[in-house]
This record gives sequence, C-alpha cells and structure tokens, in this order.
Amino acid sequence: MAQEKSGNRLYLFSIVLVAVFGGLLFGYDTAVISGAEKGLQAFFLGAKDFVYTDVIHGITSSSALLGCIIGSALSGFCASYFGRKRSLFIAGILFLLSALGSYWPEFGIYEKGVPHFNLLIVFNIYRIIGGIGVGLASAVCPMYIAEVSPSDIRGTLVSWNQFAIIFGQLVVYFVNFMILGEHTNPIIEKTAENLYVVLPTSDVWTISTGWRYMFGSEAFIAGLFTVLVIFVPESPRYLALKGRDTAAFNVLERINGTVKAREILNEIKSTVTVKKERLFAFGVMVIFVGIMLSVFQQAVGINAVLYYAPRIFDSMGMGNPMVQTVIMGIVNIAFTLVAILTVERWGRKPLLIYGSIGMAIGALGVALANIVSMHPLVQVVSIMVYSASFMFSWGPICWVLISEIFPNTIRSAAVAIAVAFQWIFNFIVSSTFVPMYNLELGDMGVRFGHMFAYALYGVICIVAAWFVYRLVPETKGKSLEQISDIWLKRDKKN
Repeated sequence: MAQEKSGNRLYLFSIVLVAVFGGLLFGYDTAVISGAEKGLQAFFLGAKDFVYTDVIHGITSSSALLGCIIGSALSGFCASYFGRKRSLFIAGILFLLSALGSYWPEFGIYEKGVPHFNLLIVFNIYRIIGGIGVGLASAVCPMYIAEVSPSDIRGTLVSWNQFAIIFGQLVVYFVNFMILGEHTNPIIEKTAENLYVVLPTSDVWTISTGWRYMFGSEAFIAGLFTVLVIFVPESPRYLALKGRDTAAFNVLERINGTVKAREILNEIKSTVTVKKERLFAFGVMVIFVGIMLSVFQQAVGINAVLYYAPRIFDSMGMGNPMVQTVIMGIVNIAFTLVAILTVERWGRKPLLIYGSIGMAIGALGVALANIVSMHPLVQVVSIMVYSASFMFSWGPICWVLISEIFPNTIRSAAVAIAVAFQWIFNFIVSSTFVPMYNLELGDMGVRFGHMFAYALYGVICIVAAWFVYRLVPETKGKSLEQISDIWLKRDKKN
C-alpha cells in the first residue's frame, strides 16, 4: 500500500501567490490611468486634425474596459478549452504587449510625439489589448484560486486576490507619484462648451513623456507574472472535468493530503456528469444572482472614484491630490485586510450588507456636502468612508462569491457571463462619470453634477444591500460541491 501523504500548505500558498499576481496586474492596469489621464488629455489636445472633447477623453480613459468586456466574455471559452493555467499565461502576454504599446503607440507606424486621430486609435487599441488581459485575469484568477483551495480557507485565499488588486492600485499610485516627481500635471482650462486648452505654463515633460512612463512601468510586473505562471499546476477541478483524474489527484494530494484528496476527487467526479450540457441546469436564479452581484459591484460607482481620484481631490481644493490619492490607497489596503480576516468568521452576506450601508453613508455625505456649503474636509472624509466600505465588502466578497457559487460543470461559462456584465457596467460607470460630474445647473453650477453623481451611487448602494439580504445564499464553510446542492434544492422548490 502506498504511503499516505499530508497536505502542503506552503505549496498551496505559493501557487495562490502566483495567481494573486494576476490580481495585482488587474489593479495596476486599471488604475494606471488615474495618474496618466491629465497628461494624456493635454497631449491629444495638441492634435491639429480633430477636437479632443470631454466625451472622447472619457472613452479614451475607459477604453481598456472595452477590452475587459471582451476578455471576460472570452474567459469561459479560454478556461474551458485552454485550461485555467494557459489562460493566465495568455493574460500575462496581453498585459506585456499593452504596457509596451501604450508607452510607445507610434512604434513602427508614426512619428513619435505628434498627436493625431490615427495615433489616438492605435493608443486605444493597445489599451483594449491590456483590457482583454484584465478581463481574462479577473475571471480566471479567482476561479483558479477557488478551485485549488480547501473549503475552510477558500474565502480568505480568494479575498487575497482583491487585496492584490487594491495593492496593485496602490503600487501604481506610488509609481505615478514617483514618476511625476518634481514635475506637475498640466493646467487645462475650459474655454467653451466641451472645448479645452492647455495653458502655456504647463509642464511640457508631463505632456510629452510622463504619461508614457506611467503606462510602460507595467511591463516589468507583466513579464514577471508571465514567467511565474509557467511553474504553477493546472486546476484539479479542470483536470477532473477533462477526465485527467490521476493528474487531478496528484495536485489535490499535494495540497490536501492523500485521504482528503480522495474525498474531494470523489465529490468532484460526482458533479461532473450533472446535466453538463445546459447552462441553466441548476436553475436561472444562480445565473441571475451571479450577474447582479457583478452589476452592483460596479453600479455603486467605486471605479469612478478609483480611476479619477486625483481629479476628484483636486476639485475639492484640499492640497496635493496625488498625496490624497496615495492616502486613499493605503486606507483601501487596510480595509481589504478587514475582509480577509473576517470573511470566514462573519460570512459573505453580513460583510456585503454592512459595506453597502457604509458606502451609502459616504456617497450621500459627499452629495450633502455639495448641497449645503461645508468644509472640503467633509467631502474628503466621506470619500474615504465610501471607498473603505467598498474595500471590506463588495471589493473582495463579490469575487469570492462569483468564484464559488457556480457549480463545477457550468463554472467557466457562468463566471464569464457574470464578469462580462461586471466590465460592461464598469465601462458605463467610468465613461459617464466625467460628463455627469461636470454637469452644471443654475446657481449650484458644477456642484449639481457632484451632488447628483454621488446621490445616485448612494441610492444604488441601498438597493444592493436589499438584494443581498433577499437573494444571496451564505456559502461560508461549504465545499464547491455543497454549494451546487444549494442551487439544485432552490431549483426544485421553484
């Protein structure tokens, strides 16, 4: 009889760490625009062949999100046919291409440093390529972590992916701050309806070079991630679904030990043949809940804050906006740790509900401060409350639930659909924020736009809390196979 082995947690943590690196790149790629967008705007305002409007800038700042929609939509196909590991490798290559192309979009085509409409298209193509990588990673990283993790620590390990996303955003805030250094962001003034000019006193280096370094800095992390993915094993649940039971058992045994590996493999095999051919085999509700979790995570408006943080803090007139953005990043890290430390004790639902309430208070606080004249510090604190509440709730817990609520046989396709909806609403929120934030009305002027945006997000937060309370099941401590049973029972009741 073969000697039974015990599980190796160090091995588990090492492969999860590599997958988490994908989350770091996710955060880095989506937040790099926060420091670069003003320099980028000033650069393209210098174009002679077209007018770079607010709407075009909103689309350019959010163009990576179009790629995210494509990448997340393709993630189900990639995860099913190429496997989780190869899908992460593909994502790494796309991150690398995007970073280099966004740094030098003229390479091999146009003269460097001359803005024009065709160059804008090429730049956006490179950003979309990176977005496809983000879309893939956003779906496959938490899926991979959930499929290799023991049930008692699955929520914690998947939450580390969100920590990595926020850490990646914090890293890029620091990197952008360091790249900017002694230089300053360009000064852009509105001269007419939807028309802007760059004042001649603006820092030329920031306009010509600074934004390039910010985008290009991602190449170092992307290259490291791509290499590290080569050394991780394939997901045991993917291997079992493909009939590679021996390979699946070997991975499970190394993580969980021999006895537990046999038990888990038997559970996996028992679900492999359950109505495998139909997306709605476990009912419509599981797909609906997954989609709405993704929709609410974005509709609450968090990425409008993360992507445009320096611009928002600058409008509040409270000192250096880049410093405040870094402080917000540190606060976000701290409160993401709260989720990691409590998700297996408090459960998924309580964190989502408490976070929704906290976000509503923060968002409505900003709205109120724009109705009633208050010190700018009130708005800064409200933004911090809003952001911190998201970070211990919808930020990590949404990814935990999306990675675990779908049954094995439909997980790839269902995650792809849910995450695609997430990026669609991310794009909607991010591309509409600047025009909505700049709305003017009567005596309130631009304060009306500030008030309206955050009042809208606050109301959505309240609706999100109700949705979680009514429809989302608690999955704490349950195996992925036990969660499948929850949906089968709900489907039979209906």
